[in-house]
Amino acid sequence: MRLAPFQKREALPATGPVGIIDIGSNSIRLVIYEGEGRIPSILFNEKILAGLGQGLGKTGLLDPQAVDRTLVALARFKRLAEDMGVARLGTVATAAVRDAANGPNFIDRLAAIGLPVELLPGTAEAAMAGLGVVAAIPEADGIVGDLGGGSLELVRVRDGTVGEGVSVPFGVLRVAAMKLAGARAVDRALDAALDAAGWRETAAGKPFYMVGGSWRALARLHMTLTEYPLPIVHNYLMAPSEAQRLVRALAQLDPKRIKGISGISSSRIPALSHAALLLAGLVRRLQPGMLVVSAYGLREGLLHRSLSPEVRALDPLIEATREEGARQGRFPEHGDLLDRWIAPLFADEAPVLARLRHAACLLADVGWRAHPEFRAERGLDVALHGNWVAIDAAGRAMVGQALFTHFGGTGVPPVINRLIGYDAATQAMRWGYAMRLGQRLSGGVPGPLESSRLSFQEGRVVLRLKGDDAALYGEAVERRHRLLAASLGGMAEVVTG
Repeated sequence: MRLAPFQKREALPATGPVGIIDIGSNSIRLVIYEGEGRIPSILFNEKILAGLGQGLGKTGLLDPQAVDRTLVALARFKRLAEDMGVARLGTVATAAVRDAANGPNFIDRLAAIGLPVELLPGTAEAAMAGLGVVAAIPEADGIVGDLGGGSLELVRVRDGTVGEGVSVPFGVLRVAAMKLAGARAVDRALDAALDAAGWRETAAGKPFYMVGGSWRALARLHMTLTEYPLPIVHNYLMAPSEAQRLVRALAQLDPKRIKGISGISSSRIPALSHAALLLAGLVRRLQPGMLVVSAYGLREGLLHRSLSPEVRALDPLIEATREEGARQGRFPEHGDLLDRWIAPLFADEAPVLARLRHAACLLADVGWRAHPEFRAERGLDVALHGNWVAIDAAGRAMVGQALFTHFGGTGVPPVINRLIGYDAATQAMRWGYAMRLGQRLSGGVPGPLESSRLSFQEGRVVLRLKGDDAALYGEAVERRHRLLAASLGGMAEVVTG
């Protein structure tokens, strides 16, 4: 197969840091992003659980003490953003400020300290949550549910677009008050709210994407109960029946045990049972096919809406791994070139696997600065625990096995075996052997990968070298060539001239 000349991928234009302050009914958070790329890195992330909406159902007002705490926190956030050179700082407020009688006064006080606020209507809040999920899970096709302290937003997402959403008054702070009216009060109120909103859209069998800190905390609890091997909550999957299991578990668990779970703050624990109760109620009504946790929501949706259509269309996994590879590697185009070089060996692979192989190649240089004896572990760690999106646990495991093998690791690590099994790991090992051959042949520079060709022909892994490139075929290259061929069930052959 003759390949077109390799073209270096142009980097996205650099931008300054961008900050978003999200004023919710329960928490206040500042996130500062590195820029406005497809999935920019987070430079700073801080929140306080102010509880602005605490008591809103009884008084109709933002809690006065919570307002004071919020103003102190926001003054700090504003100063931090200035010191970090944030080029654009946006401040948004949602349900509690939207519904409170003293919300306008609160917004005026923020404007007075230099923080003009965008007050999001419920439908806009739902849309931004949906857009955040789409940003991180481009193939999302289902219902997004964003649970906050004062409201629940529901919105349909499909084919990278966000439909019309609704906001219902079902935040964790309000569920607590509803439960005081009786065991069935939450179910009755949820039925009434969904009926009043006219939102009984067909959701049966489709994924339900869980957005919000309380539901992420629930997912971390579930990960602990099931002894899940990865600490990554984004794209974590649960069967719908697990929602009711969590309700039962929370009724029996000692809060001290929950407090010891990494990623669940003490302030979240009182709301977990309310979040589980609401999730179980939604599962009964919507009948989703799967529960999918998203670490991306409103803030990321606000960031995503500011991007150009061309940038939005980019694959967030490929862009992030390319950026990381360029940051830690020896020349920026290395990963794309390596993927192109080994691709003829895997021409029959499905696109979903080809995409993961590409991501692995983009990360092929991340371990070269590490001690040689720990490069394999370094590659595995980057794949399994990196801040990637648009990839599930099985995908992380495939990339991790490829990098583990590429950096000299032997066999299948136990965590990989549990996540994907030996057969899938074996295919990822083949990617790793091919990457390892390309790295050894080229010495980490582009020239030899551009002039040589690798192919699989009638049971032979053929490496074609032109002219002076024949001198590159030393003992170390030959050894890796034979290892790759054996993994594919063939023989190694080198053609020069």
